[in-house]
Amino acid sequence: MIVLPILFSALTVVSGCDKVRERFSGPKTSFDAQAAMGYAKAQVDFGPRVPGTPAHVKAGDWIIEQMKTRADTVIVQSWTQATTKGQQLPMRNIFAQINRGATQRVLYLTHWDTRPVADEDLNFGGKTQSFPAANDGASGVGLLIALADALKKVPPSVGVDLLFVDGEDWGAFDPNAAGEYPDALFGSQHFANNLPFPDYKPMYGVLFDMIGDADLQIYKEAYSMQNAPEVVTRVWQTAADLGYGGYFLNDIGDSITDDHLPLQKKGIHVIDVIDIQYGPLQSKGPLVRSSPNYHHTQQDTFDKISAKSLQIVGDVAMTLVK
Repeated sequence: MIVLPILFSALTVVSGCDKVRERFSGPKTSFDAQAAMGYAKAQVDFGPRVPGTPAHVKAGDWIIEQMKTRADTVIVQSWTQATTKGQQLPMRNIFAQINRGATQRVLYLTHWDTRPVADEDLNFGGKTQSFPAANDGASGVGLLIALADALKKVPPSVGVDLLFVDGEDWGAFDPNAAGEYPDALFGSQHFANNLPFPDYKPMYGVLFDMIGDADLQIYKEAYSMQNAPEVVTRVWQTAADLGYGGYFLNDIGDSITDDHLPLQKKGIHVIDVIDIQYGPLQSKGPLVRSSPNYHHTQQDTFDKISAKSLQIVGDVAMTLVK
């Protein structure tokens, strides 16, 4: 994803943030973060899930099998994606429905592919290779599969759709004149243009991206505030009610080009829950920045993600649909 910094309102939560974090007392729902960590590790163990590679095929097959044992219905969208350089990439979106008969539905989504190169790595040699993508992809996959586990045991009050989109992280995130993204966000654009049902329109949706960061800090993403502020309010109030206000922060963050934008363009109110500052927290001005930032680097490894962070986000996701 591409990140556009914006001006922040004055932070009032940073000084109290650590005090709130110290009060984390364990799970608030039936969501199992240790299981989520196991599912994330399974993804990392396949190797980088770069489209067109054997690891990508194996990981996609594995997600489909996981969903078949947990969801009412699984729909696989398969297509061949042309890139700006002429590559022809095999792509799959995986769409799983829980409580299929419910008319009111909530959409949760994440991407499951890995970027082909670690272009933000500080080591020049590392820039030319892919990376483990433990947080930037695997953590979201782990979250959604563990949510399916929990929702199978405790059925939700609404229908819940789990969408694993492919090809989010392929290339440049620059839009063309038509407002489309010719080299990234492949899966979410395909889904938005090929909805599983003609009348499909969930009440709202939440994109979960990079939510396993051990130093969790999630700001209100700016495009989400612009296009679906009522969903942001719902999610952040739920987090606050659970005692997670020190992790879901009340200030508006960066504008992030991510998988929520193609769905927003189609009129579906989807927000981005993302911790783009991935790494040890350092105070730099009004925003707490990470230094170093492991985003799109070889350092995006399994030891950098946390069961506590997944528990916090999983508790929020579960509570929203209970």
